[in-house]
Amino acid sequence: MSTPITVLIGPPGAGKSTVGEALARRLGAELRDTDTEIEARAGKAVADIFVEDGEEAFRALERRVVAETLAEWDGVVAVGGGAVLDADSRRGLAEQHVVYLQVEFEDAAKRVGLNQARPLLAGNPRARLKRLLEERLPVYEGLATATVSTSGRHPEEVVDAIVELLPERGRNGGAR
Repeated sequence: MSTPITVLIGPPGAGKSTVGEALARRLGAELRDTDTEIEARAGKAVADIFVEDGEEAFRALERRVVAETLAEWDGVVAVGGGAVLDADSRRGLAEQHVVYLQVEFEDAAKRVGLNQARPLLAGNPRARLKRLLEERLPVYEGLATATVSTSGRHPEEVVDAIVELLPERGRNGGAR
């Protein structure tokens, strides 16, 4: 059984995938982005899973992928923004080094590009993103071992901050 070096959580637009790739590279580890893994298993985009199979089917697959990743992955993990809403996923995350990538609303809105295919932002994307950030904030903060702001920062600056906060084994890459 392996344990991830660290798990990145945060809302859409926080930079989990971008920062996760840079962090994994810096540590000589690999990144597993749970949304990317879900898409690979389903053979279609997250947005298509929502439309064709429904949110419940997506969340069930997400729960499985998160549980397997936390049990088996020894690199960096980027968890989809809504995965933290699942009680089983929260229990698994509670046993990990979790970095909450905090982002201000305006930065998240720019990064998400409110016209992209984000199923939970359908309708009025700005209002929905703002509500989503407010609803999930206590969950993100409650799970976090550390919080790092990504607003107005280059991904490498965020990586520098995360590396300083990692337990010793994480700073040495995947070394045990």
